[in-house]
Amino acid sequence: MAESTFGRRAVNDGKFVTRLRHGGRVTTSTIERVRAFIDANTMGEAGNSANGRAPGGGRPMVVPLPTSSGPRDTAQHEVASPEHNFRFFDNRQKYLMFVNTCSEKWVVAGRVDLELANLRPQPPAIRVFDAGVGDGTVLTRVMRSLHRRFEHLPFYIVGKEISLEDVRLALEKLPDRFQEHPATVFIMTNLHYAEAPWLLPDQPAAAADLVWHEVKLHGDKAAEFDEQITELQPFLAANWRARVSRKSGNPIYEKPVVLVIYREDRGFLLDRVLPERSAIRADYDLVIASQPYRARASVEFKARRVIAPLVRSLAPDGRLIGIHSFGHDPGMEIVQHVWPGENPFQTSRQELLQVTKEELGQTAHRYDFHAYTDERAIFRYDMHTLPGEIDSSAASIGTSRLFAAWNAATYVAQIEDQRLTEAMTNDGYLEATREVLRARNGLWFLDESFVISRSNTSP
Repeated sequence: MAESTFGRRAVNDGKFVTRLRHGGRVTTSTIERVRAFIDANTMGEAGNSANGRAPGGGRPMVVPLPTSSGPRDTAQHEVASPEHNFRFFDNRQKYLMFVNTCSEKWVVAGRVDLELANLRPQPPAIRVFDAGVGDGTVLTRVMRSLHRRFEHLPFYIVGKEISLEDVRLALEKLPDRFQEHPATVFIMTNLHYAEAPWLLPDQPAAAADLVWHEVKLHGDKAAEFDEQITELQPFLAANWRARVSRKSGNPIYEKPVVLVIYREDRGFLLDRVLPERSAIRADYDLVIASQPYRARASVEFKARRVIAPLVRSLAPDGRLIGIHSFGHDPGMEIVQHVWPGENPFQTSRQELLQVTKEELGQTAHRYDFHAYTDERAIFRYDMHTLPGEIDSSAASIGTSRLFAAWNAATYVAQIEDQRLTEAMTNDGYLEATREVLRARNGLWFLDESFVISRSNTSP
């Protein structure tokens, strides 16, 4: 069959084969769909394609898929499982639609702001680590709040982000921060959670390949800083590359990178603040861990691979604020209309804190674990709507609003692409979305937060 016909019938994308030919990425679930389509159609099409030509004289088609012989190995099974085959940053459309139609970033930044009054920074700077910068909205909002509270203190800000697209979006928001708060050292890295706070890969081979790039911004105006940060695009494209781990399905760096940005005219003031490759320390006053793991990951994975390493990077009096989805909201009602019994949010903050405490072992006595009451820990954010756009008396709800609500609900619930495709073969998902929006007069979600603080007195 023609390439476009194959793409539409196999994965609902007429340009699928062309994208593959030009090096486009493909998820494991898509590979499985293509294989299933080929298996289902091989016998019926064998006679038509025996001569290597597509029916109707079209171009012969070669689909460059990974080959396998015999049973798939364990790593492949892990990638194909629902726990592993949802990757936030592979689908930019879903992510950007969610960010732009929901208030989570704003509300999370406000929740982090509440912790700033508890910080007790020590010279030479206040030190902040963001465990998942995303598009930079939360971090830059927190930086504004830090400036309001600590206007005359130097800032040492480190952000971890694996996605090149998000790094670009975050860096675009920085020029005004360097304008308002000149004494800022901003560092972006793609290292793992256990490495990023110290800006150093664990493995000697990776440490030897570390790309360390310092940028001294000239001038004193935001427009000048914007031009120089924009000039980093070729460097980012060449070095900020990721691949998918066959073991976990997560994106991991191909090359470790540390990008350090500061104003040249503040170099003397920041001399003791700038990181030295031979003597990196963590000792953060504030660690932000907002949605740093998959909801379906085991609590042991979340504690061992994410939260515990970040807790170890805290300075005395330092605080880690963790935030993840809670469920029990209209978003989950939409999801459960389509997939009854679906519940990706099975790890409570209390359970996560307990397992993290066990993971820290003999050093756990250094830290205080704050689960707080539901009234304080659980908070709400909303999907943006116009007044009167969604209520029980509305004649209809716009299709674009329904799609935005469906996208937000399934994105938060981390539904993998294969199940989404199957659910969207009829209009049932839109009817479920419309029903919930009208019943609830809108759409909102719940997150829960917790805090881990380090004692100033414990050894």
